[in-house]
Amino acid sequence: MKKTILIIGAGGFIGVNVALELAAAGHSLVLVDRALPPQAVRIALGDRPWVLGDVRDEAFLQSVITTDIDCIVWGAALTADATRDALEPDAILDVNLVGLARTLKLARARRVSQVINLGSVASFGEAAFAGTALHEDDLTDPRGLYALSKFAGERLCMRFADLTGQSIFTLRLSAAFGPWERMTGARDTPSPFMQLMALAERGEPARLQRPCFRDWVYAPDVAAAVALLINRPPSTPHRLFHVSSGARFSVLDWGLALAARRTGWQCGLAGSEGLVNVDPQGQRDRADMSIARLAEAASFQPRFGLAESVAHLDAWARAHPGWFVSQTGTPS
Repeated sequence: MKKTILIIGAGGFIGVNVALELAAAGHSLVLVDRALPPQAVRIALGDRPWVLGDVRDEAFLQSVITTDIDCIVWGAALTADATRDALEPDAILDVNLVGLARTLKLARARRVSQVINLGSVASFGEAAFAGTALHEDDLTDPRGLYALSKFAGERLCMRFADLTGQSIFTLRLSAAFGPWERMTGARDTPSPFMQLMALAERGEPARLQRPCFRDWVYAPDVAAAVALLINRPPSTPHRLFHVSSGARFSVLDWGLALAARRTGWQCGLAGSEGLVNVDPQGQRDRADMSIARLAEAASFQPRFGLAESVAHLDAWARAHPGWFVSQTGTPS
């Protein structure tokens, strides 16, 4: 069944990948963001119209959440670091939490049948470093405002699902990377893979402080998970699902695999005195997320591990030369 789907935050790289997946399935899309994405994104999406506005503006949300909408994908977020926590706490909460609350309220009023909230592994906070596999119902300990707001957003969605009977799910995403990644002003740190790609495009060697292991998730796998829930909403009491590659690999190993495909380019550890030019997004390696619940409920099977994501992103970057150099804030 083809649906009319509103994607809020469609210009972010996860939103773009979701939009491409849903467009390929034949769904009608309403693409919402605060600013137009680059022309290459618009071309990839077939020059579909974009609706520009701020999720902090309830009148704007009222104008786009109409009775014609079958499903909303909520992907708007300020991915904040400690500096932004201190300077813009109100903006972080107003976008990540209050904007979501407004959307859920309007979805109920306009009888939107389904809402999918794109959450984050950040919700676990310090609990992610307990050393065991992470499950959806495990205890959490979020500290930063991004983590706190994403955790609260999960619970907000659960509450609205209980109150309204609507099909409302949260996909708690592992650290994501992939095609179309760019710095939009809403993200304070690019993924280490985006940084590696930019360095490779410039022909500058990549130097990491440590390998950085994680169960990363490739953006097209996130998009596939969203499409599964939309195309075949699972009959399950669960409202929260993990999404990751299901495989643990390091940024260093990924970079070495990329170097094998890029003649003359190098990736390695910096050493005690060396210059580090890749930010690994944290100084500790957290536990992996179990994806068994989504596999059981929706037959989710990730397609991109280390080798597959290297091959795909390298090919994508060659088809979009200079994308990562032009879109990243990677130090040179």
